[in-house]
Amino acid sequence: MKVALVGCGAIGAVLARAMAEHRVEAELVSVFDLSRERAERLSALFEKKPEVAAGMEEVLSSEAELVIEAASVAAARELLLPALSSGKDVLLLSVGAIADVEFLKRVEETARRNRRQVHIPSGAVGALDALKSAREAELTEVKLVSTKRPEALEGAPYLAERGISLHGLKERKVLFSGTAREAIAGFPANANVAIAVSLAGLGVENTRVEIVAEPGARRNVHEILARGSFGELYFRVENLPSPENPRTSYLAALSAISTLRRLGAPLQVGT
Repeated sequence: MKVALVGCGAIGAVLARAMAEHRVEAELVSVFDLSRERAERLSALFEKKPEVAAGMEEVLSSEAELVIEAASVAAARELLLPALSSGKDVLLLSVGAIADVEFLKRVEETARRNRRQVHIPSGAVGALDALKSAREAELTEVKLVSTKRPEALEGAPYLAERGISLHGLKERKVLFSGTAREAIAGFPANANVAIAVSLAGLGVENTRVEIVAEPGARRNVHEILARGSFGELYFRVENLPSPENPRTSYLAALSAISTLRRLGAPLQVGT
């Protein structure tokens, strides 16, 4: 499989190393990042160096069959429709890009029309298979509680708009309570998990989210509670932050590698 990578930050670097070390059956043919230096650094990992693209247009004109988006919500929104229209599948990491219901419909219609697919990894959480299964009957409640260190949340638009500073925070504090759609708008770098959970379950308007800051927390914690005619589900995962970026859970990068490997595997496990 020929692959292009958009975004050479923490997750992009983990994915590139996995391909450079031949841990997944994929050939990286193009890399792009707003920082050309970062893109060139990842390209240098390979014996057969991928092209360092000057812009999205070069990525879309490359021979890649799959484009991996590991950049940002804004980049994902710019990339999705053109990539699908140009006959490429997309592995979407910034799933917050499709929190808007109308945009999601356009993505689905474009993918269907061009016989392409958008792949969304489980990311920093599990339980998505169980939620998708429960949705086939009656799923009545889904709630996500995400807890991170203050440093990982500082600077989020929700906090900036309200003049909230987490500097010197001494105790655990619930910063936000609302819908998944509101969560990704207020915390675009931290709430991609909320959109993944909502897509697997009740949607962005009916999935409740709490975002919590906990001083001294050594792990990013995500707790999912779901109820319905299937029974009750409680899932908790404690992720170590990525060594390169404390805003990102290491498991999110590993999930992307697993998804990439699954795309070429003869045996599919899970819902």
